[in-house]
Amino acid sequence: MIVNVILPLILAFIMFSLGLGLRKEDFTRVAKFPKAFGTGLANQLILLPLIAFAIASLLTVSPELAVGIMILAFCPGGVTSNVLTRLAGGTVPLSISLTAVTSLVSIFTVPLLVAFSVNHFMGSDAPEINVAGLGIKMFLLTAVPVLLGMALTASKPDLVARISGIASKIALVLFALIIVAAIAKNRVVFFGNLPSLGPALICLNVIMLALGLLTSRLARLKQDDATSISLESGVQNGTLGIAVGAMIAASPDESLPPITVPAAVYGITMYLVSLPFVFWRRGAKAD
Repeated sequence: MIVNVILPLILAFIMFSLGLGLRKEDFTRVAKFPKAFGTGLANQLILLPLIAFAIASLLTVSPELAVGIMILAFCPGGVTSNVLTRLAGGTVPLSISLTAVTSLVSIFTVPLLVAFSVNHFMGSDAPEINVAGLGIKMFLLTAVPVLLGMALTASKPDLVARISGIASKIALVLFALIIVAAIAKNRVVFFGNLPSLGPALICLNVIMLALGLLTSRLARLKQDDATSISLESGVQNGTLGIAVGAMIAASPDESLPPITVPAAVYGITMYLVSLPFVFWRRGAKAD
């Protein structure tokens, strides 16, 4: 019930709420800041998976949890990164454009990279990954709801203006419920691996936020753009990570499998790291 019905519906609603904040200009706007967009895209599609691979390889956790870390790293940013960028005083249009484009790109990249990670870390115990099937599921659960949200925004802007705030709050609550469900079902795995998994995910978050600032500085980008790129690089869509983990390792009793634990833990640790970063960048902007 959780894996086949509740989780897909929650993910679809969260992606729909993301679509409510998107317009077609968010996909074409990248031409206005190609250097900033290219920097953010490279961070998310290249640096983030490489850093996650290094951490997962060095970490003394089960192969399932290592795969879970990799799945999280393959996921794009989400509504949370856009909200945090706004709070931090970053360039919100850049953040939204990065989220929009990487969310669509992930439909093609995630299945391929997940198949590689499963085979690399789990070896002979790896479940068979239907790359095409996973891509289709991701399209139905991510792209379609986003497009529906965008269509509603285009046709009923007044309605969307009234409901978008409520939809975002509902999405946040649903995200929290999924995290609680994943941790509750795998509490033995969670508490047994938290001493190593928690610091590792915090480390991943910190490194990517720092690399976002470093690569932005090397590209000589504005402070606001650097803030956006850092948050897009360091904040991932944990719900999608949980959903992909559940799709490839669905358990016989239809519960959330241990492979979803890293994304669930990340759903907590990312706020411990990101919120201080947000307040720091907000203060720096004010000065």
